[in-house]
Amino acid sequence: MGPGEGRVPFRSLHPSAGRSPSSRMANATGPAATDVSGSVGLVLAVIVEATALLGNGALLAVVLRTPGLRDALYLAHLCVVDLLAAASIVPLGLLAAPPPGLGRARLGPAACRAARFLSAALLPACTLAVAALGLARRRLVVHPLRPRARPPPGLVLAALWAAAALLGALSLLGPPPAPPPAPARCSVLAGGLGPFRPLWAALAFALPGLLLLGAHGSIFVEARRAALGPRPPRAEPRDSRPSGLPGARAALGPALAVGQFAACWLPYGCACLAPAARAAAAEAAVTWLAYSAFAAHPLLYGLLQRPVRRGLGRLARRALRRAPPPPPPPRPRRQLVRGPPAPGPAAAPERGPDAAGGGASARRSPPEACLLPG
Repeated sequence: MGPGEGRVPFRSLHPSAGRSPSSRMANATGPAATDVSGSVGLVLAVIVEATALLGNGALLAVVLRTPGLRDALYLAHLCVVDLLAAASIVPLGLLAAPPPGLGRARLGPAACRAARFLSAALLPACTLAVAALGLARRRLVVHPLRPRARPPPGLVLAALWAAAALLGALSLLGPPPAPPPAPARCSVLAGGLGPFRPLWAALAFALPGLLLLGAHGSIFVEARRAALGPRPPRAEPRDSRPSGLPGARAALGPALAVGQFAACWLPYGCACLAPAARAAAAEAAVTWLAYSAFAAHPLLYGLLQRPVRRGLGRLARRALRRAPPPPPPPRPRRQLVRGPPAPGPAAAPERGPDAAGGGASARRSPPEACLLPG
């Protein structure tokens, strides 16, 4: 064996020795970038959670204390559904979400099944509640003179929750979660529904989306017809006819409602129809985009209504009146300047023996005084 044989080069013992500096820097900055993105996601998730709880709670208080709202029952029901979702499935997403930074808690099989059932039941309950509210507002706009709603709101809400419970039960028919050593995927997208995912997506997102689109389409047509008013007579020129501005105003509410529904729920529904691997890769983004609907509903269905804004203003004024007034600022002390003593009462002049006569003469009239001898 020669002197150079059998020796192993030193750089072969270190895998990173033969790599370029750029690759080593990329490997070093990879975990840091992941941590930053996870921290940003955590902050956004906390903002969504706080906005959903505070906004829906305030809107529910305003709706219950404002007697003039005709769709108060459906609006209060939507607030209750959003509060239930914000208090149950959103914290589960914060605790047991797959990407780092949003929680790394591992749930057991029973807790994982419960999380799947809550997600599979409350998400359709929310979308169906939005569709029911849109249909109720369509009836108020298109048929304002009908004395009672048909079907009754109680029957509609009972059917809504029955459908949500059935859709939640589909998650129990999916594959069981992984044993505790492996990370359990407790979401609906990552194997929670199994072969029932397309059916669940069609009933949870496609059907409410079509109902909402039809309801707000009718509202837009009726509002535009009312905004344009009756047609002018033929003698008037064309320039005197109303412009397209009332139609644009009439389209604002329906466009916002349909656009918010499509932006929040359409990606989640499309992920349900995708293969399981792709759905698991996009799970965090589409899930939190869907959860943002719980925070957007109070702004869209509450603050855009004039009676709700007035009721919120009244509640704010009452809260300000009940608050104790701030203490007055302390007054600056003034130094008392002592001057000369005040003069006392003047002494009465002494009366002489002629005081009576003088007084009598003083009481006489001036002509009589002149006639007396000197």
